[in-house]
Amino acid sequence: MKRLFIRVMCAAAVVSLVVGTPAFAQEDIDNTAIGTTSAEFLMLGAGARGAALGGSYAALANDIDALYWNPAGLALMDRGGAMFSTYTYVAETRYNWAGIAFPFGGGSSAIGVQLGTFGFSDQPVYTIENPEGDGTVYSVRSTFVGLTFSRNFSDRFSAGITGKVITDELGDASGSSFAFDFGTNFHARVGERPISASFVIQNLGSSINHDGSALAVGVLREAPLDQQNIPQEPASARLRTKDFSLPITFRFGLAFDFINTAASRFTLLGEFTQPNNNNATANGALEFALKDISQSGFGVMLRGGYTYQPDNNISPTGVAGFDTGLSSDEGMDGLSMGGALMFDRGYGFGVSLDYAYRNLGILGATHYWSAAVHW
Repeated sequence: MKRLFIRVMCAAAVVSLVVGTPAFAQEDIDNTAIGTTSAEFLMLGAGARGAALGGSYAALANDIDALYWNPAGLALMDRGGAMFSTYTYVAETRYNWAGIAFPFGGGSSAIGVQLGTFGFSDQPVYTIENPEGDGTVYSVRSTFVGLTFSRNFSDRFSAGITGKVITDELGDASGSSFAFDFGTNFHARVGERPISASFVIQNLGSSINHDGSALAVGVLREAPLDQQNIPQEPASARLRTKDFSLPITFRFGLAFDFINTAASRFTLLGEFTQPNNNNATANGALEFALKDISQSGFGVMLRGGYTYQPDNNISPTGVAGFDTGLSSDEGMDGLSMGGALMFDRGYGFGVSLDYAYRNLGILGATHYWSAAVHW
């Protein structure tokens, strides 16, 4: 039975990578959910490793950044660590993420905390009356804090849960919410080659309703017909915003090591992702690692991936009757790559520096850096 299950898992991985992509290339795409969620910075990831793999990381995550990608992977850490990452996003915005995690119970469990922030500050306010700016500025600050608990229930299965508090400040309006992430990781071997599968649900929680001084307005009631010349005092009122749900995301990932020796590792990854605010995507990625080169304590990793973006197949000409004239750069959307340099002499202390490049098509390229320390 075990051998049959492993063979089925391998076959599923191959099929998902080979035939999964064309399955998304359908003409009738339902876009009704696009733009219906708030706090979408929750989808920006954590750590350069996951970014370089195009997000195809849930099945492989076994380090500090598992706090974000798959809480079940946190229990696979063999020692404590801390990580900080920074991400230059579009339109001069920035996303920062930090996490710290500690295994305990003889390695059977782990606990960790993460913090993510996104936004910009001091942007001029433009209005119809003042198209050059009215002299005031506004800022956007979005933040989440999460606490994770993860446990190995056997030598082949782990699960984890994360509780998060989210705040979303948009100028003088703000809102808050809470959410949960659930993750599982099944890991086995095909001969001497590790294979793992994961299923993750992210951002399952309450909706966000914004409030604040920006929604305060003055309302003039309509005067009676016989009192047209009597001045009317404005009455204070407050606009009410619609509740916006969080960007709930479902992930199913597979990872298989074609090579796994004391000196090197070569891993193939595949992942299917379905958010509630966009179309589903499929991703394939590779990671190659050289460990402890010439017994120097140094190691390197090279990574690359591609995420198929169904949105790029929408034809404005056929749907709306016009052509956007998008350039060929759109076809680069989803390409990612990167690497890491690590140092660990085996004294219980190690450091690593990771970099990722990710192409967002017509929005340009983005760069992700992260640094980690382990003890």
